[in-house]
Amino acid sequence: MNTKIKCLLLDDELPGLTYLKMLCEQIPELEIVKAFDDPQKLLNEIPNLDFDLCISDIEMPGIDGLTLASFLQNKLVIFTTAYKNYAAEAFDIDVVDYITKPVTKERLERAVAKALERFQKSNASKKFIHLNTDKGKALLYFNQVQYIKTALVDSRDKEVHLSDGSILILKNIKFESLLNQLPKADFCRVNKKEIIAISAMQFFNHNEITLTVPEKNGRKITLVLSETYRNDFLSKVKI
Repeated sequence: MNTKIKCLLLDDELPGLTYLKMLCEQIPELEIVKAFDDPQKLLNEIPNLDFDLCISDIEMPGIDGLTLASFLQNKLVIFTTAYKNYAAEAFDIDVVDYITKPVTKERLERAVAKALERFQKSNASKKFIHLNTDKGKALLYFNQVQYIKTALVDSRDKEVHLSDGSILILKNIKFESLLNQLPKADFCRVNKKEIIAISAMQFFNHNEITLTVPEKNGRKITLVLSETYRNDFLSKVKI
């Protein structure tokens, strides 16, 4: 499955923003989450946005792109600007790339390729994520997860079954949000109510997956592999 980078776009000039969005829509590795023509509006919405990359102009009224980038913690940034004199400052804050306008598709594709490389390296090096549980904040280590299912008491919550037999209850989180934070190659949604760690799988057929995890009666846990998620699953086990 191809990796997609979730992307925000920012340019205070609407024609420039429209043109940038049109170029980005032609790059398969990009998924545009939202486009903004006001940096303050982008900052206001950051807590509610799931994104990996921001492609931003630099010279804007109120908050310039350099200042904005300092608020985007652990996010990738590509600058597009009509001015060459910001290049040194941009690379001082470790942006992915700096594109001088007018932006071309070819130049943007090269910048996105750099962003994708960084994104994949970053994901590969992560070993855990922070999540809210019924007992407070917890570190969820990827290599300890066997499978995740919708909680019985409250469907907004999720049960994480760990390799030591314990269970974490994640509070009010969607499967989509979890999948965005878990290593894409190592986890897969198999039906509407369950995600598995590929490493926890023992057997599978067209409709079922058997895990190495035993139930209380000693039998191995078997999950339904639904048609909606079958192709994604097969691509990850390389069938």
